[in-house]
Amino acid sequence: MKCHLFVFFLFLAAVTSDLDSDRRALLLLRNSVRGRPLLWNTSASSPCSWHGVHCDSGRVTALRLPGAGLFGSLPLGGIGNLTQLQTLSLRFNSLSGPIPSDFSNLVLLRYLYLQGNAFSGEIPPFLFTLPSVIRINLGENKFSGRIPDNVNNATWLVTLYLEKNQLTGSIPEITITLQQFNVSSNQLNGSVPDSLSGFHQSAFDGNTLCGKPLNPCEGDAESPNSPPVSPPSGPSGKKDSDKLSAGAIAGIVIGSVAGLLLLLLIIFCLGRKKKGEENGQPRNVEAPVAAATSAAVHKESSAANVPPAKASGSGGGVVSKDLTFFVKSFGEFDLDGLLKASAEVLGKGTVGSSYKASFEHGLVVAVKRLRDVVVPEKDFRERMQVLGSMSHPNLVTLIAYYFSPDEKLLVSEYMSRGSLSALLHVNDLDGIGCTGNKGNGRAPLNWETRASIALGAARAISYLHSRDSTTSHGNIKSSNILLSNSYEAKVSDYGLAPIISSTSAPNRIDGYRAPEVTDARKISQKADVYSFGVLILELLTGKSPTHQQLTEEGVDLPRWVQSITDQQSPSQVFDPELAGHQSEGNENMIRLLKIGISCTAQYPDSRPSMAEVTRLIEEVSHSSGSPNPVSG
Repeated sequence: MKCHLFVFFLFLAAVTSDLDSDRRALLLLRNSVRGRPLLWNTSASSPCSWHGVHCDSGRVTALRLPGAGLFGSLPLGGIGNLTQLQTLSLRFNSLSGPIPSDFSNLVLLRYLYLQGNAFSGEIPPFLFTLPSVIRINLGENKFSGRIPDNVNNATWLVTLYLEKNQLTGSIPEITITLQQFNVSSNQLNGSVPDSLSGFHQSAFDGNTLCGKPLNPCEGDAESPNSPPVSPPSGPSGKKDSDKLSAGAIAGIVIGSVAGLLLLLLIIFCLGRKKKGEENGQPRNVEAPVAAATSAAVHKESSAANVPPAKASGSGGGVVSKDLTFFVKSFGEFDLDGLLKASAEVLGKGTVGSSYKASFEHGLVVAVKRLRDVVVPEKDFRERMQVLGSMSHPNLVTLIAYYFSPDEKLLVSEYMSRGSLSALLHVNDLDGIGCTGNKGNGRAPLNWETRASIALGAARAISYLHSRDSTTSHGNIKSSNILLSNSYEAKVSDYGLAPIISSTSAPNRIDGYRAPEVTDARKISQKADVYSFGVLILELLTGKSPTHQQLTEEGVDLPRWVQSITDQQSPSQVFDPELAGHQSEGNENMIRLLKIGISCTAQYPDSRPSMAEVTRLIEEVSHSSGSPNPVSG
């Protein structure tokens, strides 16, 4: 017993000593920078209660002093001695000088926000050797020299902002997958690396750079190895340099027709938009589904010379050149009838575009035209059979699918109220055709409805996870939570991640992606839990996790919530629409918020299982008296 007590006191002394070291480092920082004094109660033995200081397990893990009026240089032995630091935000002060070399000690640092200061010197390469760093923002400073060549060493890095500095030279070849990048308003030259060509040109403006997405570099138009092409000779041997070739004439004609069609489409969209606004109805493009899915489907079906398979007789996954049905007797239609049905564009998602298909006899279904499918037909059909066998009250019911080399369609039940995303984010645009703003005019979502939506979605995902240890949703986000007329939540797009191209997959869950995910085609159940946690935070805050300017430092939604709740009341993060519910539901809202925070823990092993999450939400929902239209 004495031995155990001795070991305990040794451990306690070590923790106290480490915290004392953190305290000394913070006091050195306070005494080295000038300006508005840091209002710290230095008589307190622990720095964990000081403004901007956050502790975890008896150590300083976050230091946030944005806009604190600080100026001067950061000292050696200050921040660099906070060896457990994970977040550092000193943005929008007047700090100057170089970044201290002992920042290399910050091996747990994930988020570094130094923008809006006057830091100078070269960007230290050791920043990109920090093994945990996720976001680096050094914008609006006076850094000079070249961008370090070892950026790719930061394998977890997703954000790199270097705009409005004095950087020179070329941009190094960056092979890590960045989600946010900006080097505008520097003195850079050369070509934009291919790996960065997908960013908007505003990320590169204000330099002397070339290449996509900017103007082509000199010599890009023609390959240096291509022989010069001589104009063709006419019948008399004279070169017809003053005559247009048949191909050029055809190109002009085709271009003119395409331009005319585009103009007519724009006029049509504007007309529907105006009509929809006058009638207070959603603005959608109506056209036969065939126009959206192309004639390729018709071509294969006709060439096969196979009579259409009716829904009532093709249940159980019958394979044909027509639709393959999962649900018997859902309605009498075949592929030809589906393609002729009146269609409205519902949205352009990350795995394909969705349409509402309405038949003359009154049946309404949703059709998703899948894109970037990379698996062969056999694997595709096997995956569809697995998905079609899943049944849960909170999963969108799959009705049928179609496969051809040119088209892959997925038919499912239609959800009348659209997606949770469209209802939560009033100003969100679908960005497709004439769809426009679906959120206008909708009734605010009250606390009881949001709690019920969270519970329904949790139950569906928990069901998916219960199938086996490897089954996951793979693409959890608010646009994939659909709502019935009674606001019952149903989860869509489940299990499609493994069949979608890896080139498009990384971008489809921005804002919801767990830190450990490197291949969006391989999402673990713990990564699903993280995405669901972000969804809970989105439900409670009303903020979109994909908004790049969630805060001035571009921090993700979980870290924004954490930063607010660390320094203020948790109620400060709630959606203003919930203000009227906080008097009677505040305690349960905070309980749900904590569930969301626990789901978004950085390390997978620290996250609960979906079964546990569902149980906790059920307790919150029952305590709130929220309606539970669905059981199971």
